[in-house]
Amino acid sequence: MVQLGQYNDLEVVKRVDFGVYLDGGEEFGEILLPERYVPEGLKPGETVHVFVHTDSEDRVIATTEKPKAVVGDFAFLKVVSVNPFGSFLDWGLMKDLLLPSGEQKGKLEPGDSCVVRVYLDPKSNRVAASQKFDKFLDKTQPNFKSGQEVSLLIVRKTDLGYLALVNKTHLGLLYDNEIFDPLAEGDEKKGFIKRVREDGKIDLTLVKPGYQKVDAISTDILAQLKASGGFLPVTDKTAPDIIYKQFKMSKKTFKKAIGALYKKRLIILRTDGIRLV
Repeated sequence: MVQLGQYNDLEVVKRVDFGVYLDGGEEFGEILLPERYVPEGLKPGETVHVFVHTDSEDRVIATTEKPKAVVGDFAFLKVVSVNPFGSFLDWGLMKDLLLPSGEQKGKLEPGDSCVVRVYLDPKSNRVAASQKFDKFLDKTQPNFKSGQEVSLLIVRKTDLGYLALVNKTHLGLLYDNEIFDPLAEGDEKKGFIKRVREDGKIDLTLVKPGYQKVDAISTDILAQLKASGGFLPVTDKTAPDIIYKQFKMSKKTFKKAIGALYKKRLIILRTDGIRLV
């Protein structure tokens, strides 16, 4: 069965001057693959890997071009033009992707970029985009565990921090006071689950929480101590931003790590810094 907005492997039915026709089954009949996309030497009876969508006249058509996102994907796409019907996004094909005005969260201008969900409109049978992607997310209670590594797609800035898509199934929040590097909408990051609240809301962090990371971080601190001649001018009183700049970790994690090193008698804690034993 041919799926619109997805990649399909289709058999060549016949060759014509302007391309080849592919077998689209009972639902779509013969689907044109225009000549400019036909691989050299492709013959009737052979199978070709194509992306199937609709053209500007709503005819089902195939291409060997690869879009930046298919139906079901989230993507950060650039606005190339705007009209009363909505905004058109560059998704890597000759025909731009429509973000209908009713699916926008605010006014967009050419040159802007935004995170969208690519979906198939059941009424028009067209592939489109939506900024109102909350309706596409998993509404069940998240089963993530504290410390679990996840993929993040930064969605937008809020008063508390940054909303991010978690494994492209749920929304979570990175808090401002735990972010030390610049973030922007569309950034893709590796992150970790800090906790899942009883109401299903997810707190995120960019560094692995808890004691699981102390050993690896302790090793890094020891390496930096050795590289610095055995002394670093940082203590548990040092400002959090200086600690993050030096070690790429929160002050809380730093204190855990040097505490573990001190208990192992590997470092000496001084008022002006830490020193290797």
